[in-house]
Amino acid sequence: MLSNPRLIPVQGTLNVVMKQNVSLACYSDSGSPPVRYTLFKRNQKVSTLHRSDLTPGFFNLTINSASDMGEYKCKAENNITRRGKYSNSLNFTLIEPISKPVLSSPTSQAKKGQNVTLSCLSENGSLPITYIFFKGRQNISPPVKMPKREAAVIFLFINSSSDFGTYKCRAENSFRNNTKYSNSFNFTLAEDRSHSQPLIISLGLILLLVIIGLALAIPFLILPAYKAKKIRSTRSSTGLTSIMNAEEPENEVIYTEIEPVKPEEEYINFSVIRREDEKAEKRASATIYTKVLIRD
Repeated sequence: MLSNPRLIPVQGTLNVVMKQNVSLACYSDSGSPPVRYTLFKRNQKVSTLHRSDLTPGFFNLTINSASDMGEYKCKAENNITRRGKYSNSLNFTLIEPISKPVLSSPTSQAKKGQNVTLSCLSENGSLPITYIFFKGRQNISPPVKMPKREAAVIFLFINSSSDFGTYKCRAENSFRNNTKYSNSFNFTLAEDRSHSQPLIISLGLILLLVIIGLALAIPFLILPAYKAKKIRSTRSSTGLTSIMNAEEPENEVIYTEIEPVKPEEEYINFSVIRREDEKAEKRASATIYTKVLIRD
């Protein structure tokens, strides 16, 4: 009678990639030949091989989809063992090459005496993934094996200026010859703002006082100067001088026109004309002519 057959991967590993060709060997250690080997995938017959001796039967497969991962078994039969003997079961594991890992930190600035963290993560690739951290070319952590799609994290203490060097991480999985290095990461020295804050506050207070001073000066300096300029421009354009009389109504203005003095006379003539606002009730305007003696 045949012994229970054994089913083994010829390539020595059950880790496979998509579109990979694999071979399974089925053989019995003892029994009378000839032997018939049959391979099953999930209890479905795949193929049958005949051997005139006890040499293994080799089944060649191609991994085209997730359903090709298994479960596989083989059955050995001869003329004595009619019901056959079944082997152990095998399942392939689909592996993917890892993508370039990304090295990051919650902060890019640090001060001496500060604790910081570094995170390394590959978004793609079969699990588990093993990460190692480096500063320059020297590794600064033991291998960190992550069975889940999570970042590997290490904690660092910034003790000196040399700790602001270039950091990297490396990721690898069971995929052969597929080691990837991350981007470079550098910490920069954070500015000490403890001395600059009082200066900023002082400058802000000074600016606020200047604005308040300008606001208070507008009614007392700028507006009177503007009004005086407006009055001078009115005099130059009309040749008339207006005088507001405190005892007169607000809508009455006295205009005075002075005639040039003749060299041979000691008097000049000027007229006084009283006008009222156009909106007020119209009244007869009075014109008063006065002669004034001019003496040295």
